[in-house]
Amino acid sequence: MLDYILPVLFFLIVGAVIGILLTAASKVFHVETDETVTKISEALPGANCGGCGYSGCEGYAAAVAKGEAPPDMCKPGGAETAAAVGKILGVEIKSGGREVAFVRCNGNCEATGDKFTYIGTRSCAAVERFYNGTGKCRAGCHGMGDCATVCPNGCISIINGVAVVDPTDCIACGKCVKACPNKLVILVKESQRYMVRCYSPDTGKKTREICKNGCVSCGLCVKKCPESAITIDDNHAEIDMSKCKGCGICAEVCPIKCIVRLPYTECIEPKKEK
Repeated sequence: MLDYILPVLFFLIVGAVIGILLTAASKVFHVETDETVTKISEALPGANCGGCGYSGCEGYAAAVAKGEAPPDMCKPGGAETAAAVGKILGVEIKSGGREVAFVRCNGNCEATGDKFTYIGTRSCAAVERFYNGTGKCRAGCHGMGDCATVCPNGCISIINGVAVVDPTDCIACGKCVKACPNKLVILVKESQRYMVRCYSPDTGKKTREICKNGCVSCGLCVKKCPESAITIDDNHAEIDMSKCKGCGICAEVCPIKCIVRLPYTECIEPKKEK
């Protein structure tokens, strides 16, 4: 009988000792959790996109709780998340609105051409090292799709040699902005009405020679804008959205039609219903 009882008692005693040790260890090594960090983390969408500049949602939540980061930096969450985080902190958040990515180039295959044939890694960053890319326009889209590769939601497509953003599912994480070697991708307010699809620093004369869709800095948009919201900066038009009222006169008078109304989805094929 003892042959059966002794092993059982042994395991019961060992189990009890281990349980006591684990309980003691949990008390000794217990780390107090910040309830504010937990609540902020739960309010965030959990995309972990890094658009806020932190490694992930948890890192951002900790920074907000410590007062090291503003509560409205979560691009995927937008105004709703900012308001929720502000409520947790007891502050009112005035959100500037949802942002989306936009590509400042319309130098498609019909509008411009290549100055040499590139045979190598299909990467904008790689081709940029070779004489500022293969295209005649040194500031144009290389069309290799680095921005499309890093987009977590597949919102960017290379259409006719140029990157185009479908703003529908864009979370404004900013990964495409960092990936573009020519700085053509920027984040704009969804409420923004018009943008210039050109970022070339070349003179109007040279732009006419290398790209049919490029801004020639003629200044018609500047002259006709009733709000004085447009300037010619570095040989291309720039729109000051703090002044723009969205009348659309600039787009109408632009002879090149490189000023487009947002969201620019004319060349994007509609997504097929599943």
